[in-house]
Amino acid sequence: MHTAQPSQTALITAASRAAHLVVDQEPFIFRDTVAASLLGELAEQFIGYHRSHGDHLVLSGTRAQVTARSHYTERRLAELARDGLEQYVVLGAGLDTFACRPGPEVKIFEVDHPATQRWKRDLFAAAGVTPSHALAFAPVDFETDDLMASLRAAGFDPSKPALVSWLGVSMYLTRDAVAATLATVGRLAPGTELVMEYALPSAFRDERGAAFADFALPAAAERGEPWLTFLAPDDLSALLVQHGLRATEHVRQADSIAPALWRRSDGLRPADLCRLARATVLR
Repeated sequence: MHTAQPSQTALITAASRAAHLVVDQEPFIFRDTVAASLLGELAEQFIGYHRSHGDHLVLSGTRAQVTARSHYTERRLAELARDGLEQYVVLGAGLDTFACRPGPEVKIFEVDHPATQRWKRDLFAAAGVTPSHALAFAPVDFETDDLMASLRAAGFDPSKPALVSWLGVSMYLTRDAVAATLATVGRLAPGTELVMEYALPSAFRDERGAAFADFALPAAAERGEPWLTFLAPDDLSALLVQHGLRATEHVRQADSIAPALWRRSDGLRPADLCRLARATVLR
């Protein structure tokens, strides 16, 4: 997010979640019924791309990516909340709408660039969307700011476990910034879980993932949001251990949701370009 303009990645992600309910067939992987409202006057333009060109690998691939990762993460949140979890941290929240939809009763801490958060508040107001009273904003520049200090200032209790969601962010950061964020998560209360999306180096991608990358990575760089960090699963596991976390699973997109959800009549297919890592704080 630049101070002068909204994040194109955040817009594209929200539009892809919204378009899933418009251009794809049931069974729906994830139901984000708020994203289109937040897009406001841009909704028709962005969703229109999916209506006109929805079978294109990048558009269908992005819809598959953003819906599958959200399904996996919010399912895990619901499981943990049933066991008493009270705090949910969304790192790099962008236009995430969890705080605007029915879900587990947890305290929600959205962490993002201050300019992004100001923009999102304006979108809430313009759309007449009222987020949960349990939502708190924690403004952070991941490259420079103290994440823990911002969370504390927003009311986060580091003595209690949390689920930390980090989707669609790590690939846009330097490796040093990724490590610094993991170091902060690793200092949270024992039992805290992290769900992190990470991008694979080229040698680990399947054919569809490689084709997706050939389109998506140059486009991201062109809009000023290049992918900077790629991690092999073993490298990420080692990095997690270094910062007090243990990877409990690395999940391919194909395995992140029930197999029945991939038996489809539309163009959504899993690609192995990005994976999810679930990790636990060990202290």
